[in-house]
Amino acid sequence: MLAIERRRLIAESIRSRGVVSVTEMADALGTTEITLRRDLRAMARDGLVVRTHGGAIRPAGLGHEPSYSEKAQQAAGEKASIARLALEMVRPGDSIVLGPGTTTLALARLLVHCPELTVVTNSLLVAQALMEAPRVEVILTGGTLRRSIHALVGPATEESVRALRASQAFISGNGFTADRGLSTPSPLVAATDRALAGAAQHVVVLADHTKIGQETMCQTVPAARVHTLITDSKASPAELEAVRAVGVEVLVADADGRGEIKRATA
Repeated sequence: MLAIERRRLIAESIRSRGVVSVTEMADALGTTEITLRRDLRAMARDGLVVRTHGGAIRPAGLGHEPSYSEKAQQAAGEKASIARLALEMVRPGDSIVLGPGTTTLALARLLVHCPELTVVTNSLLVAQALMEAPRVEVILTGGTLRRSIHALVGPATEESVRALRASQAFISGNGFTADRGLSTPSPLVAATDRALAGAAQHVVVLADHTKIGQETMCQTVPAARVHTLITDSKASPAELEAVRAVGVEVLVADADGRGEIKRATA
């Protein structure tokens, strides 16, 4: 197959799925991973893709907010692993905050059988996932519906969590770096997520490898305010080392949802 044809098929896959894996795409095209990486490097130079560890994602731009359906198709297996590792941080009797996102939703689905748990959320999907959990009390914030993420946002949401205090907040976003921490394309969502993080003693960011090293327009929570980052084993080691260097604990989930804890350097 000619390079131009391979790259056309790669571009089509990224447009439909939002992300491609080097291994999966090489198998699908019947080529080697070395050739596939060469294609991705060339496409990245042309601005057609953004390289990630192990693959590439669609070049969304700093101000583009992906839809929920777009995000749901990206790194689904890794998000499930991150959620399973995050579950180990939740204890009976906890009061936690769960923000919107596909990874936080994966965590919510695992919380159904947790005893004596209180969950504060602005995500309609998280609230729906916990609907049948008899021992989980769900507090749904007020706010304005943001349809793209199926969540309530805005000043009313911020006000509704201002007087609350939870043990942990599990939040997500569109990018995470050592310099800027967690970020998102929307100022409205960023302000709401800051309020959610501010309601917790311990802030945990759930971010799969496609988010690590990426920056979007609006800073949500600076790295100095994040206590723990949970990601997956495909995340760039260099990026994770930089995150540890600024004082963030990093937990890396493997495919089984178990993980390796690496403490921040002093």
